[in-house]
Amino acid sequence: MEDNDSILGGVRMLGAKSFKKRAANTVARLAGKLDLEIAYKKPYDPEARESGLDWPARAESMIGLKRMTNIQDCIASIIKDDVPGDLIETGVWRGGATIFMKANLNAWGDTTRKVWVADSFEGLPAPDASRYPADTGDELHTQTGLAVGLETVKKNFTRYGVLDDRVEFLVGWFKDTLPVAPIEQLSLMRLDGDMYESTIQAIEVLYPKLSSGGFCIIDDFGSHASQAGQAIHDYRKEHGITDEIVQIDPYGAFWRKS
Repeated sequence: MEDNDSILGGVRMLGAKSFKKRAANTVARLAGKLDLEIAYKKPYDPEARESGLDWPARAESMIGLKRMTNIQDCIASIIKDDVPGDLIETGVWRGGATIFMKANLNAWGDTTRKVWVADSFEGLPAPDASRYPADTGDELHTQTGLAVGLETVKKNFTRYGVLDDRVEFLVGWFKDTLPVAPIEQLSLMRLDGDMYESTIQAIEVLYPKLSSGGFCIIDDFGSHASQAGQAIHDYRKEHGITDEIVQIDPYGAFWRKS
């Protein structure tokens, strides 16, 4: 009772607002010492989840149902039209989209194409504002929740029964891994790098390898990470690409290479 009385007395003395502020600061300091991250739980919103507008706590992907369906539709067209080439995603988080790619290939009985899983597996790079001014002030590299390790992603593939020798992992920054990756031809490339740097580095290396009839999907085309959309517009303008961009949902977009 003495402890409770003391706490209540403190609340009365400092005022409820001041007490809550002190309590929150104490929790934040303790979380930092324990290497924990404070998260805020929001009510489940089915419309937000469908369009990939929220950040699920446990799911393998945050892209939502509409962008997942887009992957499924693109792969169906690739198989039916016999478009040659492997599939790749640059920026995979927990691996959900690439797991779904491999599951779709398995469902179609495709035993030749590979799925390339490209990520630093340690989060996003700090912005290089001198080379990529569009990324100035970007703070995604501070988001520890975006850093998902390689072994975690492999375990997710294993849990869904789709990890085999046709899944290739490219570990490291895109500027280092993509130019030397032994990828000959692509039928689908999905870019989810958020930043201008990560997006432009990926499309510059991979788009020349995309087959005619193949699909280029941009996860962050219309999101808060407008740098990705800017990188795409710049690349398309520089290379005279006029294929129609189709919006998937408020964030994602794609086009089919003519």
